[in-house]
Amino acid sequence: MTHLVPLAKEVDDDKVTPGVLGFIVFAVMALAVWGLMKSMNKHMRKVDFKERDGSAEGQPSEAEAQRG
Repeated sequence: MTHLVPLAKEVDDDKVTPGVLGFIVFAVMALAVWGLMKSMNKHMRKVDFKERDGSAEGQPSEAEAQRG
């Protein structure tokens, strides 16, 4: 561990950068979000949504409700 101390002295105290580790973490998170979005799109394509009108459930439609 003491052999890393000279490397730490070369770092400028006024300059902070994320470095390689920050880039790797960001890349992994970006890949995870991309995978989740791809999975979500695949699942959303499987959804078969057809809106039912109110008359199918025994409730009057808007036009029938306004008439009386």
